[in-house]
Amino acid sequence: MGEEKPKQQQQQQNSAESFEAMKSSLSQVIEGISSLISLSHCIRVFTVKWQLIRKKLEELSSGLMAIENCGSSSAQNIEVFSGLVPTILVTVNECHRLARACVDLSYSGKLLMQSYLDVILAKFDNHVKDLSGFYTTGILSHGFAIVVSRPGVTASKDDMRFYIRDLLTRMKIGDTEMKKQALGNLYQVLAEDERYVKLIIEIGDIVNVLVQFLDSPEIEIQREASKIVNLISGFDLYKGFLVKAGIIGPLVRILETGNDLGKEGAVKCVQKLTVNAENAWSVSAHGGVTALLKICSNGDFGGELIGPACGVLRNLVGVEEIKRFMVEEGAISTFIKLVTSREDLVQINSMEFLQNIASGDESLTRIVVKEGGIRALLHVLDPKSTVSSKTREIALRTIEDLCFSSQNCINMLMNDGFIDRLLFFLRNGEVSVQESTLKVTSRLCCASEEAKKAMGDAGFIPELVKLLDAKSYEVRSIATTTLHSLVSIPKNRKQFIQDDRNIGCLLQSLDRDEAISGNNKKLLLSILVSLTSCHNGRRKIASSGYLKNIEKLAEAEVYDAKRLVRKLSSNRFRSMLSGLWHY
Repeated sequence: MGEEKPKQQQQQQNSAESFEAMKSSLSQVIEGISSLISLSHCIRVFTVKWQLIRKKLEELSSGLMAIENCGSSSAQNIEVFSGLVPTILVTVNECHRLARACVDLSYSGKLLMQSYLDVILAKFDNHVKDLSGFYTTGILSHGFAIVVSRPGVTASKDDMRFYIRDLLTRMKIGDTEMKKQALGNLYQVLAEDERYVKLIIEIGDIVNVLVQFLDSPEIEIQREASKIVNLISGFDLYKGFLVKAGIIGPLVRILETGNDLGKEGAVKCVQKLTVNAENAWSVSAHGGVTALLKICSNGDFGGELIGPACGVLRNLVGVEEIKRFMVEEGAISTFIKLVTSREDLVQINSMEFLQNIASGDESLTRIVVKEGGIRALLHVLDPKSTVSSKTREIALRTIEDLCFSSQNCINMLMNDGFIDRLLFFLRNGEVSVQESTLKVTSRLCCASEEAKKAMGDAGFIPELVKLLDAKSYEVRSIATTTLHSLVSIPKNRKQFIQDDRNIGCLLQSLDRDEAISGNNKKLLLSILVSLTSCHNGRRKIASSGYLKNIEKLAEAEVYDAKRLVRKLSSNRFRSMLSGLWHY
């Protein structure tokens, strides 16, 4: 026992000395690679070949720096590293001679030099694979790997590129933990500094690695990669690059077989990529439409997944062949059910889907109506329902787009209480909802005589008159247009005249409107002219304090003002006017 202990100590000492000697050689190799990378930037011939060689050198440098950071506790593995380092040094020296020949243009022939460069590239590729094997087998663990510091805000592009290259190397040759750490660091710099997004597109290899990681059996690796590609897909300039790299297929596979969290990340990315319809066919070709429809029809999924899935299908529905496929698969029925969801995002995207799929297509509009689409949309407009203002606005716009071109649909709306809902939001809605309601009310007036009568009976006139005093010119203009349409019905004119305040507000609006020849003023005058068909209307206008203003407009040759004066200048009302008019 006494003799054995000194023997063990001697072995440990020898191992430590060998380890330090190997690290000295390793430093020499790393310096040689650094020098070679710098020299390669001066080469102006065989540029593509040298770009490929430089990438391999950068990957190799990062991996070797990790070995250099190993402590003496890894000395038991020194035999493995000591065999690799001299081999790499030989290749580096050989490559350095080729680089010098390319810089000096002293090589004997292009074809021969191309052949030499192909051989040297293959050697470096093998070195990288050998190094990767050390990580895979656990000989070199992430605990010993040096962590390159993230460059500062004022860092040069070269420093940023080196940092990204280091992360790329770790993603390629590292163990699972090192890959996760590299992906996390990459996501952080991309989220905080857009310059890195452009940089990884320029490097190119990173995107290919990320696409491969989307198919990784390691859920955490897949999730981290999904977060990064989702971030990149938010930049319009780089969407095409992601698609060309083959990202759609892996994303669809996640939608088909991934866990819920993975599906949420994948569907958000696909939604961004399909904002432009150019990528629609790629999603369809990989089975994405079927996978998304399955998600939307599955009641077990939450709004975080179904909402964006609805959004993707809404983006794809503009392609006629894909739209027909969705209809055949029962998408309309599925989305009508989703309209009554409790999730705002799901409701909004499903309503926009229905709007996009049926707009301008009478046969599909009939299917939407037959499947209960109108009742579902009216449910969103129920004052008792707790939905956002934006959701109500989308519901109003969808009803307008789908229903107002068909008298049958308008009748269904009126029978199901649509008029009452419009009046409620015109009176009590938030500003954005009130304005949307006003626009829909105006459009409905122009679309149906029955609707005009129903609105007059329901009490729309006083609410519209109040809006003549709104701050927004657009609101005042739409309210005026709507009133002009309503008073075309005799019964509505009588209701208008019954409230003295209505004519007063109308005349005040006429007085306030500065543009003599503006369309709004013309409509106001036209409304007043129509009101003179009633005895009470003529009397109330004539007895108001605004006749002077009407006379001025008539003097300015405003046609409807002249008509109004004629109406009021009958024998019975002539004495009430301040002057005589001769025509």
